[in-house]
Amino acid sequence: MGRRILVVMGIMSFTTQRNVRQRSMRWVRYLPGGFIVVLALFLFAGCQSGTEWHSDNPVSVTAATTTVTAPPADVPAPAVAAAPPTDTPAPTMESPPAAAAPVTAAATNAVPGPVPPPIRIKAGLFDSLTDADGNVWLPDQGFADGETTERPDVKVANTTTPAIYQSERYSMTSFSYPVPNGKYVVKLYFAETYDGITGPGQRVFSFNVEGQEFKDFDVWAKAGGPMRAYIETANVEVTNGRLDITFTPNVQNPEINGIEILPGN
Repeated sequence: MGRRILVVMGIMSFTTQRNVRQRSMRWVRYLPGGFIVVLALFLFAGCQSGTEWHSDNPVSVTAATTTVTAPPADVPAPAVAAAPPTDTPAPTMESPPAAAAPVTAAATNAVPGPVPPPIRIKAGLFDSLTDADGNVWLPDQGFADGETTERPDVKVANTTTPAIYQSERYSMTSFSYPVPNGKYVVKLYFAETYDGITGPGQRVFSFNVEGQEFKDFDVWAKAGGPMRAYIETANVEVTNGRLDITFTPNVQNPEINGIEILPGN
């Protein structure tokens, strides 16, 4: 009896092991096909995910699919309608204004183009002046250098317009003014109003008017003392379009109160 049980148990164990082997072999046969199916499902799911990503990102789709097609060469470009005219002018760009130069004696001293006579210039004064005869004197101009001063309180004799002698330019070296070519009468106005000059010989200088020389000119001696008006006259001819005067110091500085340029004979 015991043997039969052992035999039966052995047969059952053998049968069980054979069934396990047979099932294992069956799974082994089906495993490659199953792997292929799973791989196919995975690839399909990936494609679906890629399609959905593109759908959710229109920029990427546009960038990938948009193409530019140039029009055929024989097809004219469509005309663009002109904008309707308006009453408002188109804005223009303007350069920023330049900074204004400071007003100085040198700027005021500028001269215009050729000016026909009469020309009257008030040395040392930067405003125009009208004399007793109604003649207008231009502000200080035409001098190359020098300094100016005003002495509005001095009393000047030998004149009907003392204001002509109450300002002066001194230490100048030249004067030049554009005029048409021709003959002129040039009058130079002097008065010794500087209180540092107390006698003759203390201010001596020379000047040349268009080649006419006036050497060792002494205002005090010529006028007969201080605070007295004196006018020196020169008849000259201008051939280069400018009337030129040069001043050369000897003792102290040259000085002058006014210059008048009149037509010559």
